Amino acid sequence: MEQSILDLLRAGGFILYVRHGEATVGEDQPYFNFQYCYTQRNLSDYGRREAVYYGQMLHYLQIPIYSPIIASPLCRTIETAQLAFPTMYIQIDPLWFEINNLGGQLSTAEQQQILKNVQAQLEKKPPFGTNQVIIAHSFPQGVGLGEIPNMGTVIVKPKGVGNGYEVVQQLSLSDWASLGNTN
Repeated sequence: MEQSILDLLRAGGFILYVRHGEATVGEDQPYFNFQYCYTQRNLSDYGRREAVYYGQMLHYLQIPIYSPIIASPLCRTIETAQLAFPTMYIQIDPLWFEINNLGGQLSTAEQQQILKNVQAQLEKKPPFGTNQVIIAHSFPQGVGLGEIPNMGTVIVKPKGVGNGYEVVQQLSLSDWASLGNTN
């Protein structure tokens, strides 16, 4: 019998690539500053509740998470990480912000370099028996991991440096709750 996704996650070895919680309407200011959250779209109150719920759900499901949690440098991703995993160290990685630029006016070479850098990170296996969490942004449709809903998770199986990765499944926030009900 095939192992359930929950059993696989409990055994570890995956990267959980998570889109941040619901953000406020609008856009980041053209010359936003990572240090000043008021220049960026931030989590809405609902987005904050989503982030807390997400962390509680992974804890409830007994999914082992490796510290640090990796986050894009935008305030909405950092806050999502802090709310979902309040006792864990958060490591900021600017690479994950570059995903926001994929839908913009980049040359093919620039886009390919970002995707190559993303692939290099998604190939790295987490320490045995754990899962790595990356909290960042959705990709443009058909690019990288594709579009991801708020607090959606793409479960990635790293195959080791230089060997690529496999997308195992994509789960919405409500999908996680369903996993908890099959227990």
